[in-house]
Amino acid sequence: MNHYAFIFARGGSKGLPRKNVLPLAGKPLIHWSIDSAKATSLISRVFVSTEDPEIARLAKERGAEVIIRPMALAQDDSPEWLAWQHAVQWVEEKYGQFDTFISLPTTSPLRASEDIEGALQQLQKVGADICISTTPAARSPFFNMVMRQQDETVQLVCETPSGISRRQDAPSVYDITTVVYAARPAYIRQATGLLAGKVTSICVPAERAVDIDTQLDFDFAELLAKRMRKV
Repeated sequence: MNHYAFIFARGGSKGLPRKNVLPLAGKPLIHWSIDSAKATSLISRVFVSTEDPEIARLAKERGAEVIIRPMALAQDDSPEWLAWQHAVQWVEEKYGQFDTFISLPTTSPLRASEDIEGALQQLQKVGADICISTTPAARSPFFNMVMRQQDETVQLVCETPSGISRRQDAPSVYDITTVVYAARPAYIRQATGLLAGKVTSICVPAERAVDIDTQLDFDFAELLAKRMRKV
C-alpha cells in the first residue's frame, strides 16, 4: 500500500516567528517531522508543502519532495484543509492515486514512529475516514472548565453527570493534538473539514504530544528532546 507523509510548513508564524526553521536540540524544526516520516517503514514518500524558499531548501536537503504552495493558501487566515486538498491533488496528478494521506505537523516534533503506525492501524481497523491523535486532557469540562455569561457569572461547560462528584469518575476527555493525522485521500478531496466524516483517534502520551506555538512551548520541547536523547 502507498502511505504518503505530508508536512505543511508556512514561512510565517505569529506566535513564534520563523519557527519551522528554528534549531530545536540541534536541528531545524522542519527536520524533526521529515525524520520521523523517514523512520517509519510504512511510509513510502515524504512531501513538504510550503511557500517559503528556506523551508523548501531545508526540506530538499533532508530528502523530502517539495510541493510549492500557492500564496493564497499560505496566509495567517488560510484554512489548512485547503492546503491538504491542494497537496492531494498535486500528488495524484504527478504519481497517481495513493492509499493513505498522513499529516505530520512540524509543531509536534517529539512524535514516535509507533504513533504514526498506530494511526494507520486504527484508521484501517475502524474503517474511518480519518484518524486524529489525542492526549488525556488536564482539565475536564465537567469539573474545572467554565464559560463566562453575559451577566458576568460563570457556569460549567458541561453539566456534571448525575451521581458523579469527583473529576476522576466523570467521562474521560481528550485534547486533540497535532502529532499525526491519517486519512483517506478521497475524504480530503470531498469533505469540508477535519471532523466532517467518520473520525477515530489514537491516544498519545503527553510527553510526545507537545504542540509548539510559543517560545515557551519551544523551550519546553527542547528540554524534553534533550532529555529523551540522554535516555
